[in-house]
Amino acid sequence: MIIGTRGSNLAFTQSEYVKSSLSKITKEEINLKIIKTKGDKILSSQLYNMDSKGLFTKELDKALLEEEIDLAVHSLKDVPVELDDDLEIVAIPKRESPNDVFVSNYNWDELEDDATIGTSSLRREAFCRHHKKNIKLKSLRGNINTRIEKVANNEITGTVMAEAGLKRLRLTKYIKNRFSIKDMTPAAGQGALAIVSRKDSIKKECIAKLNDPITFQETLAEKTSLKELGIGCQWPLGSFAKGYKDKIELFTILLNKKGEILKEISLKGSLKESEAIGREAGKIISEYI
Repeated sequence: MIIGTRGSNLAFTQSEYVKSSLSKITKEEINLKIIKTKGDKILSSQLYNMDSKGLFTKELDKALLEEEIDLAVHSLKDVPVELDDDLEIVAIPKRESPNDVFVSNYNWDELEDDATIGTSSLRREAFCRHHKKNIKLKSLRGNINTRIEKVANNEITGTVMAEAGLKRLRLTKYIKNRFSIKDMTPAAGQGALAIVSRKDSIKKECIAKLNDPITFQETLAEKTSLKELGIGCQWPLGSFAKGYKDKIELFTILLNKKGEILKEISLKGSLKESEAIGREAGKIISEYI
């Protein structure tokens, strides 16, 4: 069995986790194959200024379709809401923290007006402006270690990052503050992994054993709200769902680039209604775009 992965430390660590998990349920030899994506090669532009669809996944999709690999491991938030007709998300393991965190030598509440925050996310930019109207925002691309290094070298005052990545790489010592879900609502699927394979793959049954049913329904609601809107990362949108036994609650918020809240909603229902709830959230939010 061959697992396709991007080459960053985080992507490789995530794929090693999937490899280890699969090794416990199969006697097959499992290998990793590194595939470089367009998103890894272009570091000079903000993500939202680029055609972001499949930016970190398209090359892995191609390798799957050409049967060079048996499965691909992605950060779910990077996976387009519409996959190739011959591919599917076979499993979403239990989610790590969905929260965003602040990496800096200063506490978030102590920041002065001339503080410079680095990020490549329009959503994070908008939330930063919402909370700190006068801070400076600077384009920041690169892997987690590169971004931490820029903070350590005082090139920027701080940066906002996903807590899940820092946890997986055991770099939580760099976290200064942790944002609540309401203060900085995460991107749809943040903290979760997506394992993608061909629909006709004989490995599907084995891979599917890694799926966490509640995480799958939570992220289904989040990604469906995004799909209904069809806006990708071109609008500052946060979407987070939490499942409790057979219930689910979805919180979705839309801001403008200035950091002003345009609409926020919270919908509840049964876990099996996750997709319908996500669709309803998307329809409501779409009236404000």
